[in-house]
Amino acid sequence: MKFTLNGKVVEEEVAANVTLLEFLRDKFNRTSVKMGCDEGECGTCTVLLNGETVNSCLVLAVQVENQEVTTLEGLGENGELDVIQRAFLENYGAQCGFCTPGMVLATKSLLDRTPIPSEEQIKEALEGNLCRCTGYQQIIESVLKAAEMRTA
Repeated sequence: MKFTLNGKVVEEEVAANVTLLEFLRDKFNRTSVKMGCDEGECGTCTVLLNGETVNSCLVLAVQVENQEVTTLEGLGENGELDVIQRAFLENYGAQCGFCTPGMVLATKSLLDRTPIPSEEQIKEALEGNLCRCTGYQQIIESVLKAAEMRTA
């Protein structure tokens, strides 16, 4: 199977019953993709598939053939954090970090579609990602700051 992972074309054999979550973690060591509920409810396994958020625990790896997959490791360049990652860091949008990759990727998908989102649009975009630490306010502030930084 061939697909693009974080901007690089990769080719790897995969069994038909392996989820994208397992495939990314086991074959490519993409540990930002977390196993949470394994039912598509928590968002810790969120990745971007052709720029849209998906729960990788619900997608079979074979379904991404000839598609583009982005994980948190695919953001930023030359060892530098992406603007969104910096905004989360500077605005305390991460506590324990378990939900952070999914939150950051959902933010990227949102800001790619809607460069200056409303607070309601942010809440809607982050809806499938659960956080137990921050109470969400710092996450929303981080998304607003990321939008500001991207459009400056």
